[in-house]
Amino acid sequence: CQRWRLVSPGGHMIIRHLILEEPGLYLGKHSERLQVTRVKTNEIIAQAPLMHLESVLITSRGVSLSADAVHECAERGIPIHFLSAVDSSIASLYSAGLTGTILTRRQQLLAYSDSRGTYLAFAFIKAKIQNQVAFLKYAARYRKETDPERYALIIPLIDQVSEHVHELNRLQEQNPECCVDDIRFSLLSVEGRAAQAYWQAIGTLLIPELEWPGRRTRGANDVFNSALNYGYGILYHAVERACLLAGLDPFAGFLHVDRPGKPSLVLDIIEEFRQSVVDRTVLAYFNKGQSLNLEEDGKIASESRRSLAEKILDRLDAREQIGTEHFTVRSIIQRQARQLAAFLRGERDDYSSYLYS
Repeated sequence: CQRWRLVSPGGHMIIRHLILEEPGLYLGKHSERLQVTRVKTNEIIAQAPLMHLESVLITSRGVSLSADAVHECAERGIPIHFLSAVDSSIASLYSAGLTGTILTRRQQLLAYSDSRGTYLAFAFIKAKIQNQVAFLKYAARYRKETDPERYALIIPLIDQVSEHVHELNRLQEQNPECCVDDIRFSLLSVEGRAAQAYWQAIGTLLIPELEWPGRRTRGANDVFNSALNYGYGILYHAVERACLLAGLDPFAGFLHVDRPGKPSLVLDIIEEFRQSVVDRTVLAYFNKGQSLNLEEDGKIASESRRSLAEKILDRLDAREQIGTEHFTVRSIIQRQARQLAAFLRGERDDYSSYLYS
């Protein structure tokens, strides 16, 4: 139930992300650390110093928490995330102070009805498709020499995905000042057609032993789709936290339609990061021969949840170059949220999407 990272020059190991993936665990506070105990045997199985801890991820039912542990995490800005064993985020616990800002939210709500909302919807969907193209090129280049037949199948699909970026550019030129409600159907139509070619290419890249049925979201009962959905759930938490820290309302999006309980802005921003964080990680996970076990009800088994969560968290902590500097992917997500907030407040003239390279 722990994730170790080597961080100190002396070789000491600390926990940055605490993962609780089995029932019957108790999370409490002891001195200046969180302590995980297996209730049945009263065995202490993990201790995480609070000064280094960045998040707590609970992926199983039957886990209990003490009020002191929750209070201490809130005080220190350590989120506690609850994730189902299938494919969705359940809840997150944050400090109430994170939702106290209002200026950014006022402008965020106003932007929905003017050209800023349309501009952002185009920005999110274009970045998604451009990143799909970039990831497919990255994944395909290793097949050019090792598997030329498969490579020949992938290249036309990459071209198909890429063509939809040009279609979006033409659509944006024709509708520069409209409200996002007037253009959303056209945007989602382009997105859907690009996704068809993208997932066909992913299926070509995937090892044939998995017998992938194609992309499935809710109700998926195959290991690859289940892994993707689970990974997106973890990414969801990282984006949601970035929105809150930037003073944004996670539920007031632009590309995704408003619905009760639907975090539309989180889903908007996630589009920029699905390929580089989750698709890349999950494809490599299976193509390198690692297995993922599903229980009879279609849920990912406990040990597999931990293994997959560790891979996604490792990817979020990986460093990428932006300009002349290097940042963790998690920091880039936060930068994007802050840049979006600045654009909405009128402190920036544009919003520069994250482009995977």
